[in-house]
Amino acid sequence: MISAVFTAKGNTLTGFEISGHSGYAEEGQDIICAAVSSAALMTANTVTEIQKLSADIAVDDGFLKLDLSPKDAQTASVALEGLRLHLTALSQEHPQFINVTISEV
Repeated sequence: MISAVFTAKGNTLTGFEISGHSGYAEEGQDIICAAVSSAALMTANTVTEIQKLSADIAVDDGFLKLDLSPKDAQTASVALEGLRLHLTALSQEHPQFINVTISEV
């Protein structure tokens, strides 16, 4: 199962940590993992390369974590909220393969 945990300070998302594999299909055929990975990478690239914000990022197989300062999180809020909405919709369609939560920091 994929776990997507968004961190928030008040009403502002400050980052996310996505880990695991959905198990929906074999590696290379798993459309849920592909959808999550693509959306997470697009969000990370938008925040760092397009918006030019400084973020702490960690990447490994089945793992992506992005943390922003509160000031930068405010600027990146639309991108982070878009990712949260996208992953929440996926989790509603496929609750056995992805779980989305928000954790207050």
